[in-house]
Amino acid sequence: MNDGERRRLVTRNTAEIVTDEELNELLDGDPTVYIGYAPTGEMHIGHFTTIRKLADFLRAGLDVTVLIADLHAHLDDEKSPFELLDARTAYYREAIEGMVAAAGADPDEITFVEGREFELDADYSLELLRMAADTTISRVQRAGSEVVRQSENPKLGGLIYPLMQTLDIDALDADIAYGGIDQRGIYMLSRELFADRGEEPPVCVFAPLLAGLSGGKMSASDATSKVNLTDDPDTVAEKLQGAYCPQGEVEDNGVLEYMEFLVFPILTERDETFEIERPDEYGGDLTYESYDDLEADFASGDLHPQDLKNAAAEYVSTVIDPVREHIDADRLAEAYPEKGD
Repeated sequence: MNDGERRRLVTRNTAEIVTDEELNELLDGDPTVYIGYAPTGEMHIGHFTTIRKLADFLRAGLDVTVLIADLHAHLDDEKSPFELLDARTAYYREAIEGMVAAAGADPDEITFVEGREFELDADYSLELLRMAADTTISRVQRAGSEVVRQSENPKLGGLIYPLMQTLDIDALDADIAYGGIDQRGIYMLSRELFADRGEEPPVCVFAPLLAGLSGGKMSASDATSKVNLTDDPDTVAEKLQGAYCPQGEVEDNGVLEYMEFLVFPILTERDETFEIERPDEYGGDLTYESYDDLEADFASGDLHPQDLKNAAAEYVSTVIDPVREHIDADRLAEAYPEKGD
């Protein structure tokens, strides 16, 4: 693989890279990349768009590590009770493996690590205390404002969280820190803290966050704003039919974002096209080889929202079907026992 193709794989469908020059230098060698997931709420399609990127990293020859950040899940305002950490860690790993496989890559090529495997070591604890001594509360609050639950009287765990995330990069020997764009504040703090310690800061690669199907930001507490990985085809179709998708409007259009960041990248790898069936009186069937062409037709009014929704529901279902089948229902119930109440 030539350098240009390698860089294309690493950078495509990203929101930002800090910095491009540093990434180019890394790609001359054999860089390592990591992403961390705190096992809190049930995983959904927003996670899939981020996880799909791991397939690109593997194709580009990067060593990929996924951290199941179990302690982080408890430290962030106890979003996961301590007694459920093991069950949710097992579920997250299974779901991530299913998403990687559905994206066309081999999950066995990924190194999975749990936070408690190293975050309780004496050296890690010592470095955490030293870092805490040098970092102000306001600095870590700003860094974690998009990730950690905020309040006027924050718990100490949420303040430790960004510092631990910085140390995770070092402990896992990661050259590249990857995550959603909501992680930007924490990773920019990490780069500053690495520099303060006289160490080479990580390159940061950020994935975009999907808009909610109901408009605006996707909400974990709003079932209608997202597709869950366990949704059956009828449920997916129902959610897509009710989605915010005004004719000609591209911004904050969750249906289009599903197409851009999940469906089309997977279709491209499979060398498949996006097909929309329409009656002849409405212009007949449409075929799209690229997302850009689909967006252009939608923006111009040549593609009606209803036709887009109908096709999108079918393709999204096809994409998540293998993930849903991969997730063990008993394991999911053990991780989220409250769902059965």
